[in-house]
Amino acid sequence: MLGEILGESHGKRTARRVLATSPRLKLEVSFEDSGQILGNAYNGITTYWAESRPDGSLYGEGEGVYILQNGESITLKGAGAGTIKAGGAVSYRGAVYFSASSPKLARLNTVAAIFEFEVDAGGNTHSKFWEWK
Repeated sequence: MLGEILGESHGKRTARRVLATSPRLKLEVSFEDSGQILGNAYNGITTYWAESRPDGSLYGEGEGVYILQNGESITLKGAGAGTIKAGGAVSYRGAVYFSASSPKLARLNTVAAIFEFEVDAGGNTHSKFWEWK
């Protein structure tokens, strides 16, 4: 069941790299974003890899870091399934797990979060995270 929204961000894809073409296409993608998590503003950097599946869908895994305005950081790891849309846009749904050392953000250490991640044809990103209850 979906719980409260934990955060939302907007950003821009910064790099793409081909990791393999056989037996399936596998890409590495990085993006930078800014947003809010538990009401705290952050700037983030995330890198993920995505691999095409025989039916044309995507599977990917990634890691990232959010740097809060006060200098504290939150790391994350996640995985998701996705689809390719018109013009090379992509859409993912998945789960992410956070690690925070700050006592005010420690709640994130016990949360499984689900996410929506969209990248439009121009490389603009939009993410939303909800607590999975």
